[in-house]
Amino acid sequence: MTGLLPCAVVVMGVSGCGKSTLASHLATYLAAPAFEGDDFHSSESVAKMRGGQPLDDADRWPWLDRLGAAIGGAVRERGIAVAACSALKRSYRERLERAAGVPIAFILLDGEPAEIAPRLAARAGHYMAPSLLDSQFATLERPDGDERALALHCYRPVDALCGEVFAWLRTELGS
Repeated sequence: MTGLLPCAVVVMGVSGCGKSTLASHLATYLAAPAFEGDDFHSSESVAKMRGGQPLDDADRWPWLDRLGAAIGGAVRERGIAVAACSALKRSYRERLERAAGVPIAFILLDGEPAEIAPRLAARAGHYMAPSLLDSQFATLERPDGDERALALHCYRPVDALCGEVFAWLRTELGS
């Protein structure tokens, strides 16, 4: 996909919604560097989540700064980057964009707890305790109309989601 202004695309939502899958597909199609937000958590935060404790803002700020810096560097070098990151609150999205220093288009993969819980429970080897899903939904602030964001239902086929994202990006960030 050509013709986009330099930007990052961040697929956001609660754990288990399919962020990593969609981000991977988008990055492949765009030939863009891909970042997994989970890889930027500190070992202390991972231990906390593995123990069933939700993160607080003090845990999240340095994580968002590290991820944002990586995304921003990739966009400045390559013109585009894709990341998977929960970005549950507006303040987290704002912090991520400030740290990146480039425009970010957010894609919310939304759904209901009853739909996402079985996915989360079926994941093997991930540190996110399924018991934290309710706290993630309680924290989630869906993007407002003044944010550069698109909300899509997480249970749609990934190819259909990609098509909607690309059509929206052309409108939002086309040059």
